[in-house]
Amino acid sequence: MALTHAQLRRRRRVWSYLVLSGLAVFFLFPLVFMLVSSLKPDGQILSDTSSWRAFLPVGHISLDNYSGVFGRVPVGRFLFNSILVTVLIVGLGLVVNSMAGFALSRLRWRGRGLVLSLVIATLIVPFETIAVPMVYWVAHLPTLVLQGGALKYDIGWLDSYKVQIIPFVANAFSIFLFAQYFSTIPTSLDEAARIDGAGWFTIYRRIVVPLSGPAFATVSILTFLPAWNQYLWPSMVVQDEKLRPVMVGMQYFFQDTTAWGEVMAYASMITIPVLVVFLAFQRAFVSSVAASGVKG
Repeated sequence: MALTHAQLRRRRRVWSYLVLSGLAVFFLFPLVFMLVSSLKPDGQILSDTSSWRAFLPVGHISLDNYSGVFGRVPVGRFLFNSILVTVLIVGLGLVVNSMAGFALSRLRWRGRGLVLSLVIATLIVPFETIAVPMVYWVAHLPTLVLQGGALKYDIGWLDSYKVQIIPFVANAFSIFLFAQYFSTIPTSLDEAARIDGAGWFTIYRRIVVPLSGPAFATVSILTFLPAWNQYLWPSMVVQDEKLRPVMVGMQYFFQDTTAWGEVMAYASMITIPVLVVFLAFQRAFVSSVAASGVKG
């Protein structure tokens, strides 16, 4: 008996859901293993890795690993540092990169295409190749420090919040994404606003930004992830424990003997903010990707 078009479409949809559900379960395995292992003692974690018990909360389950994390590292301080650095990088980056993208996509000026090409070209340069020269430069940059209630001139940004924030505010990929998204907004809106006497900053603030919510959400996610996961750069420029972010704190668990349960507990604690941010912005993220695919 031949199937109708509606039945074939329903069957394809069912198979699509089954395949996507299977892929989702497959990619969730590491997260499930991490969360479950954070509740088990080290010996049980190692013994359970040879069976499905590794993904099940069975055996001796407790929160001892989480209390052990707070006893081994200053988790609260590390979380505060990472949240502060990440929020400032994302917030300042949205302003700086969106304004740069606006200038490259909406304004007409000589050399605009060359500047955009140079911005895109920087994407092929790995950060590791410029990390050492950057350390040299930030170590010799002038700064103002507060000493004895007065501001004094000093040299060097090492061991500070600004050395973890300022070098990562401007981002080539974010500028490119904003420029591409802004170019899909009709320029007739700019012309109408200019006739009414609006300046370019007013057009940016009152017309382009309100119409670009998906782009801002996407850039927020793509900026948040590397900012939160920074390890190499803070390890090179921050020696003061009071200024270290959460990822640098991971090395505290591999000094003498590895406490795998505490490692999993700490990893779970620093992964939760990433999941919360993604879940909060996933609708706008998907919308932006879809819009870029159709309009770009």
